[in-house]
Amino acid sequence: MIDDKDLYFVAVKVFLEKEGKLFIFKDGFGKWDLPGGRIKSDEFYTPLTQVIERKMKEELGDDVVYELGGPILNMRHERVENIEGSPTIRIFAVGYDAKYLGGEVRLAGHHTEYKWVDIREMKPEEYFEGGWLSGVIEYMKIKLKN
Repeated sequence: MIDDKDLYFVAVKVFLEKEGKLFIFKDGFGKWDLPGGRIKSDEFYTPLTQVIERKMKEELGDDVVYELGGPILNMRHERVENIEGSPTIRIFAVGYDAKYLGGEVRLAGHHTEYKWVDIREMKPEEYFEGGWLSGVIEYMKIKLKN
């Protein structure tokens, strides 16, 4: 039966790295986040790499150049939004590895600040919560093994 199934938004997230540092920024909710976001309704057949390209341009500007790797982990995140009937939404996200190659970061209007944090020294609980925190911890474990 469908009654016991949950509904999720689907998103892509990018672990953008340069010289051992991870790019993070504050989103429209004032929370630290990773670049990327939800798939739009008209992107059902769009390859995820093209969805990532759209999100990166929207959020970081046209100048940022990066090399996209493959998916490295999955995350499930829950947050409160102003959606009628169900203020708490759930997001299933595929996290991709990426290497920053250059270009000036120009944040979209709903992002307030960004920073590059050292993966070896970062305390992810100081920045992230919920599923994003779990995902960043998993990412750090993967990266620090190598």
